[in-house]
Amino acid sequence: MAPPGAGLDFRSDTRTVPDARMRAAMAGAAVGDDVYGDDPTVTRLERTVAELLGTEDALLTPTGTMANLLAPVAAFGPPGAPGPRLIVGAGAHMAFLESDGLRRFGGAEPLTVPQLDDGRPEPGALAALLAAGAGRPTVVCLENTSMMRCGNALDAGATRAVAALAHRYGAHLHLDGARLANAAVALGVRPAELAEPADSVAFSVSKGLGAPVGGLLCGTGEFIARARELRTWLGGSLHQAGVLAAPALVALGRLPDLAADHRTAAALAAGLAAVPGVELIRPPRPTNMVMARVPGLAAGECAARLAGHGVRVLPLPNGHVRFAVHRAHDIIGVRAAVRAFAAVAATAQPATDGELPGRGASLTSMEEA
Repeated sequence: MAPPGAGLDFRSDTRTVPDARMRAAMAGAAVGDDVYGDDPTVTRLERTVAELLGTEDALLTPTGTMANLLAPVAAFGPPGAPGPRLIVGAGAHMAFLESDGLRRFGGAEPLTVPQLDDGRPEPGALAALLAAGAGRPTVVCLENTSMMRCGNALDAGATRAVAALAHRYGAHLHLDGARLANAAVALGVRPAELAEPADSVAFSVSKGLGAPVGGLLCGTGEFIARARELRTWLGGSLHQAGVLAAPALVALGRLPDLAADHRTAAALAAGLAAVPGVELIRPPRPTNMVMARVPGLAAGECAARLAGHGVRVLPLPNGHVRFAVHRAHDIIGVRAAVRAFAAVAATAQPATDGELPGRGASLTSMEEA
């Protein structure tokens, strides 16, 4: 389902709304008080996600952003200690949308590193940063799927290689797995296989899985105990949170449905590729994202023109617009989106002198993208 009146909204896979089954689960949820640790539905959700990812424990957070904020601080507690260095791919969500929060509230020192085409940090650059800070608390962050690499799915071998390099220098590997479920479905493996090399994992139920709210931070029991205390300090504790955990449990039962989203995205990519003048990013292992551009047309202007045709997309700093396909989309919507893009491409004018591709893309509008 999509928000009423949204038209064809491809801005994010967070744009789904809870369906009748999720609303029924919310209404009938058994609740306690999660601040006191006795909300049975939250406990069930945390145990289910920990088992899904193969970790000892998990912690429900209001957002994936909070899970990513808690991770580096919990990795190198106690609170009040000097914040860790945070090495993250330059195009990752944590780098260009979460770095201010990590710096201000986590005391972290974000350091960006170039990324390979599949989304991994460039090994030589990563090794150089690790060697330069040897002995300092350091967290290496990896994103799967890789948002600015068109949702590319990284396999366990790729994550294992990054983990081996991080651990060689005593660093903690945090996996931003907001769309790890998409990666697992695309690769045909269990989520736990993709999470296993990491020391901590952030997992979202409110993107393609369609729950209204929620991220989970996963790791060892000791790590999650520290994170739980930090969550309280940040104001992230919830009371009768079972009403939010209940639709998340419904969402977890829908992991196989993500394959349909991937097929719809593939159909969209094929349709856009056939439009004259349109360029696409082609990830090695695609999931539910499609990124396209019309050369000479700024991303913000392209998005505005598509909106005039009833199609909403997200303009990106790389000059492309992003389509994030989710459960509200079908082949009829794909055909309409392709027709709209063809109309925009046919009437596109070159960017004005001095205008850079991607100008007009709003980073603030991409929060929780």
